[in-house]
Amino acid sequence: MYKKTKQKIKELMDDGIFPGASFSFMTQYETEDHTWGMAQIVPAEEPLLPSMLFDVASLTKVICTTTVVLQLMESEVIDIDKPFQTYYTTFEDEKITIRHLLTHTSDIQSYIENRDALTKNELQEAYNHVRSGKELGKKVAYTDTGTILLGFMLEALLDKEVIEIFRERVLAPLEMTETTFLPEDPTKIVPTENHPVRGLIRGQTHDPKAFVLAEHAGNAGLFTNLTDLKKFISMYLNNGQFQGNKVLERHTLYSLLLDQTPDKCGRRSLGWDLKKDLAGNELLFHTGYTGTFVLIDLKEKEGFAFLSNRVHPVDNRKEYIEKRDELIDIYLKEKITFKDESLSF
Repeated sequence: MYKKTKQKIKELMDDGIFPGASFSFMTQYETEDHTWGMAQIVPAEEPLLPSMLFDVASLTKVICTTTVVLQLMESEVIDIDKPFQTYYTTFEDEKITIRHLLTHTSDIQSYIENRDALTKNELQEAYNHVRSGKELGKKVAYTDTGTILLGFMLEALLDKEVIEIFRERVLAPLEMTETTFLPEDPTKIVPTENHPVRGLIRGQTHDPKAFVLAEHAGNAGLFTNLTDLKKFISMYLNNGQFQGNKVLERHTLYSLLLDQTPDKCGRRSLGWDLKKDLAGNELLFHTGYTGTFVLIDLKEKEGFAFLSNRVHPVDNRKEYIEKRDELIDIYLKEKITFKDESLSF
């Protein structure tokens, strides 16, 4: 499957865009997995093994935070169009709704002075005071702040640390037994950046905000591998079910294919970005800063999971994004070809 896409991944790896990658093509009928390259090249080379866990960064947003928020929406514990302050009363801005936070339309003014020097409690308190701007509901601007705040809301509603909520409501029903937060054994973790201040980051969250917030972070902090990530995608491809466990309702999943921004013009869903394939199907898409992404076609029952540590040893973000987009374009072209060939049999 996807010969040209695989060729592109190998080319990018050989060019040093990322040292290694673990990826899967998933269809209704088959799955093809690959793990290539190195987990680490600094200070010494170390091969990438399929069992190793990646810091998936912002994939935490859709795998964990969005999933639990959607569950609470289904059970009518929350109304996403009510003010966020209704459910997280210590938050000051009364205009922002949960929908604004999920669709990145809150125009939130999230600058926090000396952010990385604050303690966990000080950082949470600072986020309680951020406010929306004049473009509230009108402009899409991707930010971590929305899911950080949603994590605080989940803790207030369910009276548990957010990573414990994620374990109980997402990881356990999906049998993601290898996935973790705040890992104890760094040797099982794929290293990320050789940071000028923190040194080689291995077994600690790369994102500086989630690193400080730790067990209270809703924006990043998940460590997983391809085996477990495929279980999450499989749940989407099986109408919200995994091995008999219902995680989400089918109608909830299909509602994600709609533009959920307030004016329906922002090309964002609840938690997810929207991307069209060449046949015009809406796909669910999300990336992680460290070099990860997930692409899901609900209607055609297909998925593309990609894990890399492109920030190792250095963070060349602009070059990576350009090459990643080239890779996805190749995949989408092959996807329509693959479908046409399947129909011809």
